Amino acid sequence: MPLAKEVKTKFITDYHRHEKDTGSPEVQIAIMTGRIQQLTEHLRSNKHDESCRRGLLKLVGQRRRMLAYLRKSDYQRYLGITESLNLRHK
Repeated sequence: MPLAKEVKTKFITDYHRHEKDTGSPEVQIAIMTGRIQQLTEHLRSNKHDESCRRGLLKLVGQRRRMLAYLRKSDYQRYLGITESLNLRHK
C-alpha cells in the first residue's frame, strides 16, 4: 500500500529545496523513510508476509545508497537530513 497523498505532500513541502522540487535526495530519502516506517508497522502485525519483507529490504538498500550519495556529495545536507529524520549516521 503506497503512502497517502497528504503524507507524501507533507514530506515534499518539509524537505524541498525550492518551490518545484520533488526529486532532490532529501525529498526522496524522506519519502522512503515514511514508506519504510509504514512497512515496518505492517510487518509487526503480519509476520509471515515475505513479499512485503522483500520490498522493505529493497527500500532500505535504496535509501542507504541515496544516503551514501548525499554523504559523498554534500556532507552538511547529509547531516541535516539524518538529524531531522532521526537516522543513524557514520
